[in-house]
Amino acid sequence: MQAAPPRLLLVDGHAYAYRAFHAIQKLNGPDGAPTNAVYGFIKMLLKMESTLKPTHHCVVWDGGLSAKRMVALPEYKEHRPPMPSDLERQIPEIESFLDASNFPSFVNEGVEADDWIASQACCAVRSGVEVVIASADKDFLQLVSNDVGLLNPNDKSEVIWKHDQVRAKTGLEPEQVVDWLSLIGDSVDNIKGVPGIGPKTATDLLKQFGSIDAIYSRLGEVKSDRIRTNLQDSAAIVRRNQELIRLHTDLPCDFQLEKLAVRVPDAPRLQPLYERWGFKTLLAQLEAEQTSQGTLL
Repeated sequence: MQAAPPRLLLVDGHAYAYRAFHAIQKLNGPDGAPTNAVYGFIKMLLKMESTLKPTHHCVVWDGGLSAKRMVALPEYKEHRPPMPSDLERQIPEIESFLDASNFPSFVNEGVEADDWIASQACCAVRSGVEVVIASADKDFLQLVSNDVGLLNPNDKSEVIWKHDQVRAKTGLEPEQVVDWLSLIGDSVDNIKGVPGIGPKTATDLLKQFGSIDAIYSRLGEVKSDRIRTNLQDSAAIVRRNQELIRLHTDLPCDFQLEKLAVRVPDAPRLQPLYERWGFKTLLAQLEAEQTSQGTLL
């Protein structure tokens, strides 16, 4: 029997930190400092590890907005509110947990997490590694392939999304997702689409024509006068949107799989963190694991 390929779990760090922060409304450590995001992040990460059983893993953090996208659209993501202060002060605590757990994490200044994850995923696939991306960001649908799956935390089934799930979500293939989003826009990122074109109309157009290039080369075949006129008037916006939405998969990639290998957490370093945060259940689990391994904290 052929051995299963290595599996790399790539976690969208800020997305999960926000998710944890809002999932648990109030939790504080013995010193009164907020710990809701830390606790929620740890619990979600441990569950993913248990379910997916990756051989390799890393958390990727946002390093800022893409300069290229900001030039193309100065108002890109401008309406996003600043990070809540109680969450901001917990990010270093989450990083302390990752460090003590021997869980690799990366941030590249000026590089959005989505682009770094996309480039890492492509490098991993070229090295014969299966990739699972943990994120609810629909931009990642464009990366789904036989070798790249998506763990969407909004999907309670915990199924790893592949082609079938992308089709169920969009009605299209993963390679059509960039064009689909370019037509409808993305309110989360402050990217406006074509007036009058929602998800269903965009899907119908791409099912009929296959791509944006084909739509514009055969614009006269669009039946609705209103949609045809809106497409014609929005041609420059649609082309700009394609560049904004397409993830960068060609970033310089010094991919070293061995540095991302799953390693045993450093229990003596985790213990004081759990104690400081008041995480009694996690501390008890850690102590039980050490006892079963014949190691004392």
